[in-house]
Formats: sequence, structure tokens, C-alpha cells
Amino acid sequence: MEPVPASAARTTLTQIMTSVDVNLLGTVHGGVVMRMVDSVAGAAAGRHSRGPAVTVSMDEMVFLHPVRVGDLIHAHAQVNWAGRTSMEVGVRVTSERWNELDPPVHVASAYLVFVAVDDDGRPRSVPAVVAENDEERRRLAEAEIRRQHRLARRAEIDLLRAGER
Repeated sequence: MEPVPASAARTTLTQIMTSVDVNLLGTVHGGVVMRMVDSVAGAAAGRHSRGPAVTVSMDEMVFLHPVRVGDLIHAHAQVNWAGRTSMEVGVRVTSERWNELDPPVHVASAYLVFVAVDDDGRPRSVPAVVAENDEERRRLAEAEIRRQHRLARRAEIDLLRAGER
């Protein structure tokens, strides 16, 4: 399978936040942002793998600033790393007022893991990611660190559950 440049599957979703998106504090509910993050990450994973991909985990979701009614939020996704059947997708969420020209504010970031699946729901192969610039090489290296941490955490938990730790 031919490797795919990281830029090939980059995807952006934009949505205006309305009164139906708010929580009891009057700001946009984190779950609304998380759903958008999962949607854009799934689209990027599907584009990279050229077919369906399912969410396996959300490694990290960090909220940096609140989002308000009337904000346009933009979720930008890119496949940072790909293994045999799985991919890590990074998502950066920015917001800006719908009626102002101020620069967008970085409001959240997330890392998700997807597995490409065939018609029967079984894992299928995905192409490797080609990093074409320094930022993409950094993202690839950081994704490999997160993967090693996921695997080590899983191994430690398995040992604990087996009573070997």
C-alpha cells in the first residue's frame, strides 16, 4: 500500500454554536465540541484509509477556553501516524465570533485513535503517513510517543488484573 502524505486527508468542519448547544453555565457544552472532534477525526481517518474507520479511543481532550453562543468553531483534523490498521488523528479546535474579524482562538485539542474496518467490521490495512515538513515530522514523533504510552499503560493494567503486579 502506497504511503499517503499527512496533508492528503486533512479535514475541517465548521459550525456556528447556538442556544441549543449550551450547558447550564451558558457556554457551549463540552460534549458538543467532543462530538464535532470525533466527526472531523473520523472523516480524516476515513479519507486517509480510503474507507470506513471507527473510533477506538480518545487519548486526550484538553479544553483551553470556553466557547459561547454565536461562535463559529472550526475543527481541523490530520492523521499524525498510521500503523498496520490503526491511525492517530490530531484535532485542533478554534473559535471566532460570527460577526467579528478577530483572529480565531485555540479552544481545544484532542488525539484520537481509529481503526480502519472492512465491510464485516474487521480491521483492514491502512497506508503509512508521509511527513512532508518539520511540523508533520514533530506530530509523527509525538504520536509515536503517545502510542508507546498507550501500549505500556495497557500492559501494566493487564498485569495488575492478572494479579502479577
